[in-house]
Amino acid sequence: MEYKDHEGYTHDRITLLPAVQLAYNTSQHSTTGKTPALVEKGWHPLWPVDHLKKNLLTIHSTAKYLNEMWKRACDTAANCIAEAKEYNKQMENAVEVKLTEEFSRKYPVFPVSLIKPYFQTEDNEFPSRKKNPTPPEIVEVDKSP
Repeated sequence: MEYKDHEGYTHDRITLLPAVQLAYNTSQHSTTGKTPALVEKGWHPLWPVDHLKKNLLTIHSTAKYLNEMWKRACDTAANCIAEAKEYNKQMENAVEVKLTEEFSRKYPVFPVSLIKPYFQTEDNEFPSRKKNPTPPEIVEVDKSP
C-alpha cells in the first residue's frame, strides 16, 4: 500500500510499520498506567535516537531527515492546537471553537464535556458501585461510681 505525504512523495506503508509498532509499545496505556512493552517483556526497547552518538562530526542522512521530519511534525501539531482555541462560550454546557480549514465542514459547537480535561477520582473509578455508609462510632461510657 502506498500513500503520499504532505510534500507529494510516495511511500510504502509497510516500511513504516516497525516505527508505528515501536511508538505504540513505548507509549503509556491509560488502563494499566504502563507501556505495553514493559508489561509484556519487562523492559523498554530503545528508540533509534538512543543509538545516535551525540559527538559525531557528521550525521547520517537518514538521521538528519528523520530529525527534520520530527521537527515539522511537532510544529504542525503545535499549530493545530493553537488554531482550535476556544473563542466563544455559547452556554454553560456548550463551547464554540474556531476550527481549521480541514475541519470547516464540522459544526463548531461542542459539549463542554468533550473539551474539559478529565481527572479521575475514586468516585469515578467504579460508578455503578454503591458506597456503604460508614458505621457509627461506638462510644464507651465509663460506669464507675
